[in-house]
Amino acid sequence: MSEKNASSASKFETPEVSNFLRQIIDQDLAQGKHAQRLDAHGKALPSVITRFPPEPNGYLHIGHAKSICLNFGLAKDYASAPGGARCHMRFDDTNPSKEETEYVDSILDAVQWLGFSWESQGVAHQYYASDYFDRLYEYAEILIQAGKAYVDSQSADEIHKNRGNFGQLGINSPYRDRTSAENLELFRAMRAGKYADGAHVLRLKIDMAHPNIVMRDPVIYRIRHAHHHRTGDQWCIYPLYDFTHCISDAIENITHSICTLEFENNRPLYDWVLEALRDAGVFKDPLPKQYEFARLNLTYAITSKRKLLQLVEEKRVDGWDDPRMPTIVGIRRRGYTPESIQLFCERIGVSKAADSWIDMSVLEQALRDDLEPKAPRAFAVLKPLKLIIDNFADDHAEPCSAPRHPQHPEWGERHFHLTKEVWIEADDFMIEPSKGFFRLYPPQNGQAGNRVRLRHGFVIECTGYDTNDAGEVVAVHAQYFPDSKSGTAGSNNYKVKGNLHWVSAKTGIPAEIRVYDRLFTDPHPDSGDKDFLQALNTDSKQVLAAYIEEGLNQVESEARYQFERHGYFVADRIDHTAQKAVFNLIVNLKDNWK
Repeated sequence: MSEKNASSASKFETPEVSNFLRQIIDQDLAQGKHAQRLDAHGKALPSVITRFPPEPNGYLHIGHAKSICLNFGLAKDYASAPGGARCHMRFDDTNPSKEETEYVDSILDAVQWLGFSWESQGVAHQYYASDYFDRLYEYAEILIQAGKAYVDSQSADEIHKNRGNFGQLGINSPYRDRTSAENLELFRAMRAGKYADGAHVLRLKIDMAHPNIVMRDPVIYRIRHAHHHRTGDQWCIYPLYDFTHCISDAIENITHSICTLEFENNRPLYDWVLEALRDAGVFKDPLPKQYEFARLNLTYAITSKRKLLQLVEEKRVDGWDDPRMPTIVGIRRRGYTPESIQLFCERIGVSKAADSWIDMSVLEQALRDDLEPKAPRAFAVLKPLKLIIDNFADDHAEPCSAPRHPQHPEWGERHFHLTKEVWIEADDFMIEPSKGFFRLYPPQNGQAGNRVRLRHGFVIECTGYDTNDAGEVVAVHAQYFPDSKSGTAGSNNYKVKGNLHWVSAKTGIPAEIRVYDRLFTDPHPDSGDKDFLQALNTDSKQVLAAYIEEGLNQVESEARYQFERHGYFVADRIDHTAQKAVFNLIVNLKDNWK
């Protein structure tokens, strides 16, 4: 690296708050560690290359969102650093029995929805571990020829038993001393499909007495006669993650391989494989380095793919995109915004400390903070009770207006109509009011009924109510004061404490409102020996027949609004249409779980 470039690199500082990963990258840039590297075509490589490498065996969840924001975010922030930066999208598709193209498509969609791209300088850096099957096989043969790998014919149970544990050293396989020629012949026969699943595996020859159990001759290839979603039936042996991952990083010239703390014990193996192949002349220094950060654990949620699949298969939720699920497709359908997820990940930061729990309220507050300045306001009555204004003309529709957003006058106003019959919330009326109840109630003890203002409309006074045969209130009666309309001089003559939202029974739109809550009542539903199913919140979904402000059936899916007094809602991205309005509760205005 030239003195000039070294000087400019040492002065580069990322605009974000520092963390241990940024400090490592800043130091590497200052030292020119990855400068002057060339790709296979002789083109200069960026000084920072990260990657996001999920296995396409399920839908991504909120924990993956943190990794996406971290890896793609670092590449974005270091784009202006000397040499530039980029992030690769790579699928670790080495387990054909569990992987599907459906999951590949959903992962790509999730990354893009979160606001990131794997394109750099007009090139899409999307890769698959299966792209490297030929090279992985070639490198395995190189290790066999170097005496660093052997074919083991023990059963899986025998291999597991002989590996030992933390208090017991491993035992060498009786096949460990096969010659390189024997191992090569057997490995090639494995590839040719001459053996059944489980008959043989390929293991690295490291140290069966190593204190790190991961290093006790790990298996790197197994026989699996299974159809692969990309390579079809071309292969019947497949490499394992610990062998594939580090080599894929090296092939793609990854500089900083960032993963969660659960892979910390695997780092020595990551280094061993790359150093062995470097010594064999396959790779050159500097090799990729692995760095671990604390994974995201969110209260009132589970992120185990197995348990999430169980919820779906047992129909305890309405699919992978159920708005109660912590999957990215689920939180998107719930109404979360990409910006709120990025804000959340920024707030919780990046740490190398032991994994900690983040309270769900932190995620929900990030969502509120993102939505508050950009969600237009509207009226919705979720539990409708009819209000009849007896002295209002039957055929009259009084035009009313309100700001689309109180902090954005440039957004203009929304327009709706007040009619003789309107819907109000059932909770806004009581026959016998409790102390401090300032909404509607009928005449009491010779006193007139209570007065309230219909927001952006007139002041009304309750005069009575109707009940059905069961004694349930089915309608409330009131009279309005014609000189009290909001925005007119006469409105100042009326002082009321109650201010009710409402929807015209004539022009309002019927809507299905889905009110979602946390899926679990326990903040740690699957910790210890708990049965997570016992913590399911039976009230986590309510479907209400509601009424919404006129025109809201015409909005596009995923349009977000603040329904005044209730919270933030989104037009369902699947079911909402002009013929049937469907809105989901995204989050309440305040944290109801405190």
